[in-house]
Amino acid sequence: MSETYNPMKPDGRVNPIDTDYKVGQDNIVVKLGPLGLDIHNRVFAISGLAVIAFVLLTLTFQTAAEPMFSALRGWLTSNLDWFFIGAGNIFVLVCLGLALSPLGKVRLGGTEAKPDYSYLGWFSMLFAAGMGIGLMFYGVSEPLSHFGSSMGGTALENGARTDWAPLAAAAGDADASRRLAMAATIYHWGLHPWAIYAILALGLALFSFNKGLPLTIRSVFYPLLGERIWGWPGHVIDVLAVLATMFGLATSLGLGASQAAAGLNHLFGVPLGETTQIVLVIGITAIALISVLAGLDAGVKRLSEINMVLAILLLVFVIAVGPTIAILTGFFDNLGAYLQYLPALANPVNRDDANFSQGWTAFYWAWWISWSPFVGMFIARVSRGRTVREFIISVLIVPSLACVLWMTVFGGTAILQLVNDGYQAVAGADLPLQLFLMLEVLPLAQITSFLAIVLVVVFFVTSSDSGSLVIDVISAGGKVDAPTPQRVFWCVFEGLVAIALILGGGLVALQAMAVSTGFPFAVVLLVATVAVVKGLASEPRA
Repeated sequence: MSETYNPMKPDGRVNPIDTDYKVGQDNIVVKLGPLGLDIHNRVFAISGLAVIAFVLLTLTFQTAAEPMFSALRGWLTSNLDWFFIGAGNIFVLVCLGLALSPLGKVRLGGTEAKPDYSYLGWFSMLFAAGMGIGLMFYGVSEPLSHFGSSMGGTALENGARTDWAPLAAAAGDADASRRLAMAATIYHWGLHPWAIYAILALGLALFSFNKGLPLTIRSVFYPLLGERIWGWPGHVIDVLAVLATMFGLATSLGLGASQAAAGLNHLFGVPLGETTQIVLVIGITAIALISVLAGLDAGVKRLSEINMVLAILLLVFVIAVGPTIAILTGFFDNLGAYLQYLPALANPVNRDDANFSQGWTAFYWAWWISWSPFVGMFIARVSRGRTVREFIISVLIVPSLACVLWMTVFGGTAILQLVNDGYQAVAGADLPLQLFLMLEVLPLAQITSFLAIVLVVVFFVTSSDSGSLVIDVISAGGKVDAPTPQRVFWCVFEGLVAIALILGGGLVALQAMAVSTGFPFAVVLLVATVAVVKGLASEPRA
């Protein structure tokens, strides 16, 4: 076999791909004193220039940007909701099929490979990688929003529904509305997003650990494109991956900045507005830069561990001082509601609830898809030694259950505060503020609200740092040890893109870019699914 990139020598039998390509052969290497660059000449140039152009144009034409972003998101979600929902279903069904089939016996890293991490460490990293800021932002607001719209029932205008309730709503029935609201929320945070991550993560792990190809998105397509992945077809795939990751991350960073600003205003009276959010983005990007310079183990790993401890502390606290019995019983009731409503929620055609399926589900699926290169590469790097069956069950089931618990604790508590105590403040507040108002009526509100702000900030930092690492690997042609200045470049521009989107239309702009980059990458991911199945079929099984 020719010299190929092999990040870790396989253990046992594998079926490697024989290629003359050497990692970095298309790279440009520049030395600038102690610094340097080692970049893929086309992928870095195209994606870097596209991001710079986007930032400059959005900042130059701020007044025209907001209506353009609003129209873009509206067109994509209203015309392609069936595509996003259908694609999500395909990813779930393929994952379950692989887990149940003989291909589930294939082991990532070779037939004798041993896992690099314990189950506890592995599960912690899986959960931390995939969600983060989104859980903090939507944990209270989404269940409460669906509950309110379900309670309000359906509303028609010119024969079309104008309400935002999922499915047929549950007008006036508090218990049915709560179950429907939690089912709809779990649908957006359960099996489907994790299946999106699992497909790409599985492909990256297989073609890197077993096939000996670079750890980059184009490698997954070798069974379909062969040696052409080193040419323009591969360049296009990697550029789309970089742009999807960049705008998916910028969406999350924008959400995190708006929530941190709302929390600081609530606790300390810091003025709300774009200026505060921009200062937060700049400050947190600076912290992320320090983490980048510290390296993977000292930076991301340590911050992720801090993150998990703080998140668990906040979760356990709300369970202990909140409606404990209702939360614990609600976990199983919500899980049952999710399974009951799942077929209807996952139906991609002939939907009456257009606002819900287009405004919520289509946006979420595009957002998860745009995150998939980032999360998929991270999951792949920590999953060596697992069988495909073990990988899929763990990546789908364990984080999904953790999300059910999180939404039950935070969203369920907010709904009970509204229904049982008549506490209206949360439901009437802006989305970024709702978490803090839910905590306001629990003991130690000042401490827990400050803890929540810290969590948002640390999630922000780890997302930015990890994202810049993944984008750098892709734009360096699969090199995992590229010079640090490149990660600094991407880290800085993640912040700049978030600032440009905040100034160019706020939340609408953030969501519009997640959807617009998610769509082309959804097509890439569907094709990758075929390549992953073909790649697995050629591997020896334990």
